[in-house]
Amino acid sequence: MSRNRGRTGSPESKKPENTTPPVQHLANNADGVPFSFVVPTEFVDLPSEGKYYPQGHPLHGQTSIEIKQMTAKEEDILTSRTLLKKGVALERVIQSVVIDKSIDPQSLLVGDRNAILVSIRVSGYGNDYTTNVTCPDCGANQDYSFDLNDTEIYRGDDGEVEVSPNEDGTFTTELPRTGINVTFKLLNGYDEKALTNGIENDRKRKNEKVVTRQLRSMIVAVNGDTSKEVLEYLIENIPSRDSRHLRIAYKSVAPNLDLAQHFECSECEYSQKMEVPLGAEFFWPDR
Repeated sequence: MSRNRGRTGSPESKKPENTTPPVQHLANNADGVPFSFVVPTEFVDLPSEGKYYPQGHPLHGQTSIEIKQMTAKEEDILTSRTLLKKGVALERVIQSVVIDKSIDPQSLLVGDRNAILVSIRVSGYGNDYTTNVTCPDCGANQDYSFDLNDTEIYRGDDGEVEVSPNEDGTFTTELPRTGINVTFKLLNGYDEKALTNGIENDRKRKNEKVVTRQLRSMIVAVNGDTSKEVLEYLIENIPSRDSRHLRIAYKSVAPNLDLAQHFECSECEYSQKMEVPLGAEFFWPDR
């Protein structure tokens, strides 16, 4: 397999420079207000291209999703202490902006969800994203600006390890140490939330097991066997070499946004590609 990256904004999908919605002056609209305007919508390219959703899912076979631009209503959601505390603010925002209300935001694959969130942020606050970054060389903290329009779509065909796609949207790879064939799935919002909650609960109990939880969230079959007993035995006893292979296999096929951009330290002139850190300023730039 070969690496296939695509820019998130092709010439055909470039947003117009002036996205101010047209104002229509009326005698009175349905709400008794003497004007109205249409909130613009846009189509977001899905990194998955709809390939890994099951039959019957609204995004099965769809290469893009239509969303409306962020408004004050979505800002209310993002600043709701109750929703933030429950960890559902971002899902509620996605639900609010997606035009097709039959789409469950938590059923979105992680890469597609990330593409939507970046598009929402760009439409709401612009593509310039300034956040605090720590230089990995000298340790200096500094504000650094990233361009959120300068992202690429990774289609999930890195080819670093041998992985075979299955018709149901899962993948199978042979573990190098044990020779076992493991089938795994791509995570969606439900899986990601369960994984995050599990890791947090382990941390509170001071019994962290991040790696085995990651494996448990993705493995669906071992040599074709889907029984819980077989899956648990592998997860608890898998050699480290095989565990690493499986995590690399997942990363190599999972479509996502590539947010790595050039960083140059203002203190020591160290430079490298850095994953854009999605901190608090991502959706709250004026805090």
